[in-house]
Amino acid sequence: MSKFSALDLIHPSVQQYAEKYSSPEDALLKEINDYTLQHHPEAVMLSGHLQGKVLEMISCMIRPKRILEIGTFTGYSALCLAKGLDPDGLLHTIELREPDAMTARAYFDRSSFSRKIILHTGNALDIIPGLNETWDLVFIDADKPAYIEYFNLVFPGMRKNGFILADNIFFHGQALEENATGRSARGIRAFNAFIEKRTDIEKAVLTVRDGLYLIRKL
Repeated sequence: MSKFSALDLIHPSVQQYAEKYSSPEDALLKEINDYTLQHHPEAVMLSGHLQGKVLEMISCMIRPKRILEIGTFTGYSALCLAKGLDPDGLLHTIELREPDAMTARAYFDRSSFSRKIILHTGNALDIIPGLNETWDLVFIDADKPAYIEYFNLVFPGMRKNGFILADNIFFHGQALEENATGRSARGIRAFNAFIEKRTDIEKAVLTVRDGLYLIRKL
């Protein structure tokens, strides 16, 4: 168990203040947020209002033609990222679990991005090699011990100055522990060390929610 708590990462009052002074969620995102919090046993995985807005803003700055999301969950982050797509852009998103993929698909079909989001169900390590795209923006938010494998799969297909965002790089504070014992926390620590040592990228850690690695290909 980590000595850190959620309060040590982002104090609730700071989170509430940040959300108050950020643009509000649209109606569909709020519905996804509310549904996930009420019905999903792992609702903590949801990007949520503030991080979702950060994802949207980064996507709007880049205006990507091709986005890859590894880990769809209930669809919130994909819809945030899709808001920055180039008019001819597409977003590929991959979800391992069929029930979550079905939930996300229902929300995608109700959005204005229904024809721009391609949802794949299955193991991302098997699916990514067959996509044959040049990526402008990649969001990694799936199985934590596989983060290095995901990075190595997508990095050759990233355009120069393309961006990778990796979520949960604090892993609830557990990744801050040198002697972290959990499989996911160890995977995140290994990924963070792997990224730190690379010289073919620029990187910055954003202290949003559970930690977000912003990585640019040189």
